[in-house]
Amino acid sequence: MAGHVETAVEKIVQELLVGSDLELVDVEYVKERDWYLRIFVDKPQGMRIEDCQRLSEALGKELDQRDVVPENYILEVSSPGLDRVLRKERDFIREKGKTVDVTLYAPLDGEKLITGTLAACDESTLTLTERAPIPRDKIAQVRLHIDI
Repeated sequence: MAGHVETAVEKIVQELLVGSDLELVDVEYVKERDWYLRIFVDKPQGMRIEDCQRLSEALGKELDQRDVVPENYILEVSSPGLDRVLRKERDFIREKGKTVDVTLYAPLDGEKLITGTLAACDESTLTLTERAPIPRDKIAQVRLHIDI
């Protein structure tokens, strides 16, 4: 059910973003204490609260009219943050050449956390520069790396 809601909401958000400089990064519909519908958007010059507020208001109206979310939920519209998780193919394409942190389910060659430059990604492997491809089924999460 969550996947169906996410797909339907993603389509609505894409419609709302046509002609804007905002890019949909991810849609997440999860049950915590309550149901949360989280929309993550970004734009080249960085997000502002006003951008999130405008999209939240427009999306709220569309969701009420189309009735695509069966439960009561809390709508959150925000930026994915500097250390965003990369999930979709478009994320890997957009972030190619950037430094990422790859967390594995189990150690591979003695490492469970690998940091490197994203070179390529396909359905079965993720490749960091100067490193053998990592099988995708061994990867728990890929995030943009932040130097502090």
